[in-house]
Amino acid sequence: MGGPGDPPEGTPEGGPGGGEDEYRSVVFDESFVRAARLQEFSAQERMADHAPAVRRRPPLRRGLSRQALILVLLIAVAFGTAIYMGVRHPYTTPAARQPVEPLRMTVIPLAPQGKVPGAADPEYLYAHSPAAQFRVGAEGIPLPAARRTAHFSDSQVVSALTTAKDYIVRSSLYPEVISGQEVRPVRVMLDGDQLDQFDQSFEHPVADGRHQPTGWLVRFDQTRAELADPKIRVEGSLQAAETDSATLEVTADHTFVYALKPTGSGTKAQSSLFTVRRELQFRFDRDDLRLHQAQLVVSYVQVGPLSCAEDATNHFHPLLAGQTARTGGPAGTDPYATGGATALCGSLATSAEPKV
Repeated sequence: MGGPGDPPEGTPEGGPGGGEDEYRSVVFDESFVRAARLQEFSAQERMADHAPAVRRRPPLRRGLSRQALILVLLIAVAFGTAIYMGVRHPYTTPAARQPVEPLRMTVIPLAPQGKVPGAADPEYLYAHSPAAQFRVGAEGIPLPAARRTAHFSDSQVVSALTTAKDYIVRSSLYPEVISGQEVRPVRVMLDGDQLDQFDQSFEHPVADGRHQPTGWLVRFDQTRAELADPKIRVEGSLQAAETDSATLEVTADHTFVYALKPTGSGTKAQSSLFTVRRELQFRFDRDDLRLHQAQLVVSYVQVGPLSCAEDATNHFHPLLAGQTARTGGPAGTDPYATGGATALCGSLATSAEPKV
């Protein structure tokens, strides 16, 4: 018996089973008919005008769908935005960078007024000198509390102070630097515009206030003296201030005390103290802060015991325990005291030497 949708007589003989119409694939739906380019005339139209049986219909005008229109608009907006960003980007154009000043340096040897005091134990010398309370190494270069300025954030001020400290540590405490073996640890800390002056100072050292290696860093004549104690004593301060809307300035004032002995003399040799007072002025623009580099613009150094007859341009040539200077200076200068010396060579005050 046929189903409710079948004819009373049942499915015609030879028809496909399952209710499938074998002609379904050739039956045109209404949308297909409406889209046909040819249309048959009505009987009345054919009788009146003797027209052909069919006529050509104009093509259907289909507008863009809503999705397509939105896509086109998005592409147009994105393209316009890209052009605008290429011509006028929203970032502020950086101001022209100020020229970097060359380093101005002054190195003042301080000659002892008598024999250089010495002792077998470097600790004994430190304990009986003004450096008795100094801290060891980088601990003697603490960072001050950093506060933002009108145009620089807390983190930028900290970056300037940290970079200045790193330069001081590398140029005053690194064994390979103070022994005269390396300069690169110091060189990489400098602003790129100062590298030519730095390189000229070491290739052709001249006591002209611009090209003295000892104005950039501390180093000894290793044929004469070496460290008797690796624990270098340090005391000093760092201060940061804004000079203008584009520049931070850090002022450093530190005294370094080295225990030295004759090169290759062994452990039983007499040691003596050698003092270096360094007053440095650094400048930082935003590029320097980003690159962790510094502009060193002023270096004022007092150092002794030295002989004024010795050239302190390229290396320091320390006077060691029991030695005396061949020539002296016009007045006694204490590198531990505040204020600066004014002579190009001075006398080392007895108060600056250990009491042995």
